Amino acid sequence: MLYQVGINGRNYRLELVQEQGSWQCRLDGRSLAIDAVLAGADRLSLLIDGKSYEIKRERTPGGTYVWVGNAGYAVEVSDPRSLLARKGKAGEESGPRKLVASMPGKIVRVLVAENAEVDAGQGIVVVEAMKMQNEIKSPKKGAVKKLMAREGANVNAGDVLAIVE
Repeated sequence: MLYQVGINGRNYRLELVQEQGSWQCRLDGRSLAIDAVLAGADRLSLLIDGKSYEIKRERTPGGTYVWVGNAGYAVEVSDPRSLLARKGKAGEESGPRKLVASMPGKIVRVLVAENAEVDAGQGIVVVEAMKMQNEIKSPKKGAVKKLMAREGANVNAGDVLAIVE
């Protein structure tokens, strides 16, 4: 499972893989030895690389917070494969928007050049996944400020393909 985790405004890529009954964790590509036990509602006991942490989650109208001891952190967790994560929240149309791969695949076509003007819904990149071609479309009208996608390149779910500003 792949997640995008925002902690106090900084984004991380969290990958959890179940192997032989235990979970392997990679945070921004770095492997971590983690053992987790659900200690109660909104409480988690973690053992990370031999060090113990008690985590408490607090949901408020202003957002979700995680407490590690006395330190609080604003947290957002999203699955880059979900439709809601790709669409973003209402009112986020201003500013740069990232186009991400929804699943692992291969880039078969790049439809626009860097700095090209695009309309909302216009195709930017075509990704082939499981023998199907998926057109990744611009979420807004603007310009393709950065194009990371290259034809023939393999991508993972959550990889940023382009930025539209």
